[in-house]
Amino acid sequence: VPTEEETEFVSVSGFVSKPEHAKKKRGEQFFFVNGRFVKNGYLHHAVSSAFEGLLADGQHPTYFLFLEVPPNSIDVNIHPTKTEIKFDDEQSIYAVLRSTVKHSLGQYNVSPVLDFDRDASVDIPYHYKNKKDVRQPAIDINPDFNPFDDNNTQPAIRHSKGPEPKWESLYVSVSAADETLDINSLEVDAQLVTKDLFDAEGREVASKTFQIHQKYILSLIKSGIVLINQHLAHQRILYEELLTKMTVEDASCQQLLFPIEMIFSKPDIVLCEELQSDLESAGFQFGDFSNDTITLTGIPANVAQESLQNVFEQLFESVRNEIPDSSFSQLDTIAKSLAKSMAIKTGTKLTLKEQEDLLEQLFSCKEPNHSPFGKKIFVTLTLEEIQLKFDI
Repeated sequence: VPTEEETEFVSVSGFVSKPEHAKKKRGEQFFFVNGRFVKNGYLHHAVSSAFEGLLADGQHPTYFLFLEVPPNSIDVNIHPTKTEIKFDDEQSIYAVLRSTVKHSLGQYNVSPVLDFDRDASVDIPYHYKNKKDVRQPAIDINPDFNPFDDNNTQPAIRHSKGPEPKWESLYVSVSAADETLDINSLEVDAQLVTKDLFDAEGREVASKTFQIHQKYILSLIKSGIVLINQHLAHQRILYEELLTKMTVEDASCQQLLFPIEMIFSKPDIVLCEELQSDLESAGFQFGDFSNDTITLTGIPANVAQESLQNVFEQLFESVRNEIPDSSFSQLDTIAKSLAKSMAIKTGTKLTLKEQEDLLEQLFSCKEPNHSPFGKKIFVTLTLEEIQLKFDI
């Protein structure tokens, strides 16, 4: 992603990598000040903070950034190799660098702004934006207007607008462009036509989402398309819900008509007794414990009974492998494990309503970009990137 900004005291140019090309090790990170290679942890922090929320833990961005500053505003004699440098106004340069990188990421849709409900009809067509023959309306005051005369035939103010524009002609190119996108050519799962596809007056409602291979949800956005991994998206939603319920409020519990008994080893029974309080906060309710049996009398509403054995087996394994060093770490481990086990799986067919609800909940999360385990949840493709696929 190209990066460029010019101010009175610093000029910034160069490139930063997209988040998907981040490295697990540092290395491809270069600053050049007035043509000289330098190392500066303070400036590195400025770039890293611009990527906040876009990178998983332990990943580092790649960048090649060139700064031009007045020579009298820096000191290059603070290190024998002259690879370190001191600025007179480091805070201002930090702020400019951070905002420049952040602006570039947003400008090139690396940090996506998803607006599913936006009405594209309010956008000004690009071919009309730069018209130079648009004139400001003139206002002519009528001095003979009498507000108390009921027989007035002329208004108090006359607006001179010139000839009426033919507004429908402004959108000819937009309609033509829309026709080039053949939705029917996409390979998507067919949806049954039900009453949910029609509004109150019987008109067909356009779909905002499409499910692809029962694994991804495709949604159209203003700048192109976004593809969401439904399993990872649901993990993030459940993780934040569980963590909130376990730390702030108790989750709702669905009482079972008949208690469920699950058989585990003695060490697993002991571990479950240790986790009982946290699991009850997540929505589980326990009966008696025996040497090899755990009895459940209530479960969270979004847990299928047939998956309970697998949920608890994965939970016990996760807690043992993580070896939490604090009570909060243990809560985090439990929330991650339960979210992974309870999330909708690849191959699950979703209705249009379920797809839209999933997207709405995902982008209401505090961290919608990555799953609880640091995996990317969605990718965006701009119209320009899609076109490049055909220009190769």
